[in-house]
Amino acid sequence: MNDTYKHKGLRKKMINELSDKGIHDQKILDAFFKIPRHFFLDLAFEEKAYTNIAFQIGAKQTISHPYTVAFQTQLLDLNTGDKVLEIGTGSGFQTCILCCLGARVYSVERQKELFISAKHIIDRFGYSPKLYYGDGYKGVELYQPYDKILVTCGAPNVPQQLIKQLKVGGVMIIPIGEGEEQLMKKITKISETEMKEEEFGVFKFVPMLEKKAK
Repeated sequence: MNDTYKHKGLRKKMINELSDKGIHDQKILDAFFKIPRHFFLDLAFEEKAYTNIAFQIGAKQTISHPYTVAFQTQLLDLNTGDKVLEIGTGSGFQTCILCCLGARVYSVERQKELFISAKHIIDRFGYSPKLYYGDGYKGVELYQPYDKILVTCGAPNVPQQLIKQLKVGGVMIIPIGEGEEQLMKKITKISETEMKEEEFGVFKFVPMLEKKAK
């Protein structure tokens, strides 16, 4: 797949729209320009890849709206070298954005076909996150604790196994809710027994499901 001047022009327009919506971290905007979103979509959606629309990517999953990806990333307040656990690799777009920002990424995907396709496209960018085919509710204990945890699907509640894997002082961004809409939450781990929760508006995500899909 090619990345043409037309695609780059559309990305610049998208980035301007993200900035107008409140995405002020220039590093995030730069990452959105460096990672062509149309690479992660079916060719049928190529013309609309840089509009603020979510698209089907297979296995009844979606690639999130660009604004949603940027908003969650901005809430993470990443530092170079942060160890980040991502729950829901999906298309791999968010994973690449995190890698582009200098994070050490560990990402879990429960859908095998998405796990395989995401690995293939991430490899094309030359990034080397650790990808896992597994149950997002269980996280990845081997590399805990994490500086940041990003959940890219709607959870009915905050998974306690993920809280355990977050370091003290660390931050989790997670959409909470069982209906069509979820409340975006930022959870800061003050101590092993104390959490601070902040709310950042309503978004729409596919549901977070347990166990690996066959």
